[in-house]
Amino acid sequence: MCGIIGYVGDRTNAAATVLKGLKKLEYRGYDSWGVAVRENSGLIKMSKRPGKIGELKIGEMRLPKGTVAMAHSRWATHGGVNKKNAHPHGSCNGEIALIHNGIIENFSELKKKLAKKGHEFKSETDTEVIAHLIEDKLKRMRPGTNEKEARENFLKAVQKSLSEIKGRYALLIMSQTSRTILAARRGSPLIVGKGKNEHEYFVASDIPAFLEYTNEVMYLDDDEMVILDGGAHFYNLNSGAEVKKRIVKITWKAQEAEKGDFPHFMIKEITEQKETIHRAINQDPKRLQRAAEMIQSAFGTYFIGCGTAAKVCMVGEYMFSKVAQMHVNFSFGSEFPNFQHFIKNKSLLVAVSQSGETADTLEALEAGKKKGAKIMSIVNVEGSTMDRISDLSLYLNAGPEKAVASTKATTAQIAILTLLAYARAGKLDEGRKMLIEAGSKINDMLNPRYEDYIIKLARKIKNVESMYVIGRGLNYPIALESAIKLQEVSYIHAEGFAGGELKHGPIALISKKTPVIAFVPNDETRDDILSNAIEIKARGGYIIGIGPENNEVFDYWIRVPDVGNASPIVNIIPVQILAYQLAVLRKNNPDMPRNLAKSVTVK
Repeated sequence: MCGIIGYVGDRTNAAATVLKGLKKLEYRGYDSWGVAVRENSGLIKMSKRPGKIGELKIGEMRLPKGTVAMAHSRWATHGGVNKKNAHPHGSCNGEIALIHNGIIENFSELKKKLAKKGHEFKSETDTEVIAHLIEDKLKRMRPGTNEKEARENFLKAVQKSLSEIKGRYALLIMSQTSRTILAARRGSPLIVGKGKNEHEYFVASDIPAFLEYTNEVMYLDDDEMVILDGGAHFYNLNSGAEVKKRIVKITWKAQEAEKGDFPHFMIKEITEQKETIHRAINQDPKRLQRAAEMIQSAFGTYFIGCGTAAKVCMVGEYMFSKVAQMHVNFSFGSEFPNFQHFIKNKSLLVAVSQSGETADTLEALEAGKKKGAKIMSIVNVEGSTMDRISDLSLYLNAGPEKAVASTKATTAQIAILTLLAYARAGKLDEGRKMLIEAGSKINDMLNPRYEDYIIKLARKIKNVESMYVIGRGLNYPIALESAIKLQEVSYIHAEGFAGGELKHGPIALISKKTPVIAFVPNDETRDDILSNAIEIKARGGYIIGIGPENNEVFDYWIRVPDVGNASPIVNIIPVQILAYQLAVLRKNNPDMPRNLAKSVTVK
């Protein structure tokens, strides 16, 4: 969840370099921030503050000079949002500093043991325990007589400390005794970037942090560490054996991770759906066919995702039933442990994730692999953990998505699952043609007049306390996803329902002028969902119809193109725009909604 970046190289302003990179990771955590620099004298200087790193003017800071630095933006798990809980954290003697993403499950037990030995803690965090644990291990070793021995002691102390830790972590650790950063991971992502010269290396929780400087990366796997000291040396944490890594070239361009002329990333990424739908469906037909064959031969297929990706999985469940006439199963990543008992060695788990690092989904895949299941991933980040553990991956090709509320990745995921359903049915060309036409019509939709029309609606409903969304069939999951979008950025209470379930309870929530969005595509659900809208209107509801045709029951009609089974893709887009405009009108930051972070790497 947190943003992490470290640098070792020739730049004497390493602190400014990592803070600049940290600003590009604020979507991962924005409660507080901090930086640590190892000065040329060997002393480690730390500076940290509560608040958003984006508000920081780096040029006005008096940053110490040094060629080794690391920085962190926090999404709080243990302890309140304040200066003392911000990272980095240090040891009692000030010789060790570290930053951390993840959760240490046994920190309380370790903290009590260390306190009995005289260690004094300055924060409420689980992270600080690691710094004291490393310090404690170092005290038990014979002091190194030179930098090489000191470095080896540091490495051994870190290894021994991490062997006692339970939980998930991505760690960057600095020591006064050597000009290095040691990074280690278990369950939380870390990527090493190779700089323009042989002595310069970056390490971060996400690629945009250093994309301005390099597109050559190496990925840490679980239970691995890397020492950056003018080179990059990878080791297995358990055995200590050296690990060889291949360099992967990232195709993203640095400007893709910038807002450009847009006021927020969210509206930029909504607008980019003009292109991203086409990029998503531009898949290798042989690879798609192989994916379809994996689904066909599986003894049970399970679509797994969290949050928005979970709603996409639900769309896939409906799509496979309708198009491929095949049953697939769906589960939230966090709930999958309750269903793992059904998994066999011929089962297939299909993970859907933008980042490829979602903790609950990864845990579900790990459980499946233990039972011998095959793994397929639909991800946006090539080289992510999900990608690397999968037997086959399909890539969204959406480019970096930095707003917390997913938009372009969502529609790309739906497009790929739709292609898979058509491929499984032996109708790949038909599915591709339908999606190409839908993409072209989205290009026509996304224009200033369309957005202005939705802004008018946003102004009408911006002060409501609650609103609801209904859909049927393929668009029932889109009703659920619409509610998520409205909740995330507008902070208006929103809920999605299956249209036919209204009379079984939810209709009691309707009062005069309650806004209700109804998805009314031209398919077999049209008449029934219109009947549901009429029932709501009879009880005073304000009906916002989204569909290809107007209807007298609508109080406000938002037109979308008629695209057949691609209706979930076109229907979610106006709600994305509405959620964004409501956030702006209500003076919320749509890119960084409260209490949320982009990549959920903790359980």
